[in-house]
Amino acid sequence: MTQYCLSNDTIDDMGRLQLAGRTIWSRQTIVELRRLIRLHRPQVVHFHNTFPLMSPAAYYAAHAESVPVVQTLHNFRLVCVNALLFRDGKPCEDCLGKATPWRGVAHNCYRHSTAASATVAAMLATHRLLGTWQHAVDAYVALSAFSRRKFIEGGLPADKIVVKPNFLYPEPRVGVGDGGYAVYIGRLSEEKGIQALLEAWRRLEVPLKIVGDGPLDGLVREAAARNAVIERLHGVPHDDVYELIGAAAVLILPSQCYEGALPRVVIEAFAKGTPVIVPRHGAMADIVDGRNGACFAAGDADDLAACVRTLWSEASALTEMRRAARETFDRHFTAEANYQALMAVYARAIDQYARHDLSEIEAGSAA
Repeated sequence: MTQYCLSNDTIDDMGRLQLAGRTIWSRQTIVELRRLIRLHRPQVVHFHNTFPLMSPAAYYAAHAESVPVVQTLHNFRLVCVNALLFRDGKPCEDCLGKATPWRGVAHNCYRHSTAASATVAAMLATHRLLGTWQHAVDAYVALSAFSRRKFIEGGLPADKIVVKPNFLYPEPRVGVGDGGYAVYIGRLSEEKGIQALLEAWRRLEVPLKIVGDGPLDGLVREAAARNAVIERLHGVPHDDVYELIGAAAVLILPSQCYEGALPRVVIEAFAKGTPVIVPRHGAMADIVDGRNGACFAAGDADDLAACVRTLWSEASALTEMRRAARETFDRHFTAEANYQALMAVYARAIDQYARHDLSEIEAGSAA
C-alpha cells in the first residue's frame, strides 16, 4: 500500500482564489498522482478525502493511468455544502439532489462563510455537471445503509455504492455493566444533542457520567454543579474509556445530526456488550433494533428520559441486551468481516472499471 496525503496546513499560505481553484480542479494533484501511480502501479486507488486540496480531479488522474477508483464516503460532502446534512440544530436536506446547492451558500453552511460556501457549492455543481460522481468513481463505500440511501437520493449511482461499516481492532474484552450508571462519551456540541441530554437528566435520578470536550463544556459543567447525579470527567485515557463503557448499564448518544456512519463509540459499546440509547434517525436507527438497545425521538428530552427510565427499571432486559449488543458487534464490526468486505469492494471496482465507457472518462479529463 502506498499513501498519497496532503496537509490542510498549506491552505494558510494560499490566496482565496488559488484555494477555490484547487478545490474545484487541482492540476497539481493530477501531475503528482499520475507520477506516483506510474511508479507503484497499484491495482486500485482508494480515496478517503479529496477535499479541498486534491479535488475530484484526483479520480481522473487514476483513470488516466488505467487504475480503478474507490471512494469511501466518510461524510455527506458530495451532496451537502457542510457535509453534515445538518443546520440550525436539526437535520437539513434542502440541497439533497439539487443540481446547484445554492441554499448552502445562502445559509453560509460551510464555516459560516459565503465565499467558502460558494467554493464548495461550485465544486459540487461542476462535478455533477461533468458526471464525475457517475463515471469517475468505480465503487463507493458507504458506512451505513442509511448513508447509502441518502447518497442515492443525492444523485450518486446506486449500483456503485456498497455498505461497509467501520470496525474495531483490537477488540476489547466484554464488560459486565455493574457500575450502576449511564455514560455519554463524545464531543460536547450542539449536533451531538448535549442540550437534550442535560434536559432529560433534569427528570432522572440515574447517575450519568459525561466524558468529552467541546464548545458546550461550560453548559455540562454547570449542569454537573447543579445536579449531583451528573459527573463530568475529563482527561480520561483511552483504555479507561473502554472500562467506563464496559461498566456502564447503557451508553447514550443523543445526536441531533444523522451520523451517516455509525459512530465509533457505538461500535465500542457493542464490543463491550453495553446496550445503547440513540435517536430514531440516521445510521443509528438502522442498527439499534430494540434487542441491543433502544431508540427515542431525536431532540425529545421527555422521550429520552422515558426511555432511560424504562430500561433502568428492567434489569433482566438489560442483561439480555448486553448479550445482543456483543452479538451485533461479532456480526458486523470485526476486523475479519471488514477485511473480507473491503476485498469484495476492490474486486467490484476492478470489474466495474473493466466495463467502463472510456469516452466518458476522457470527456471529464478534458474539461
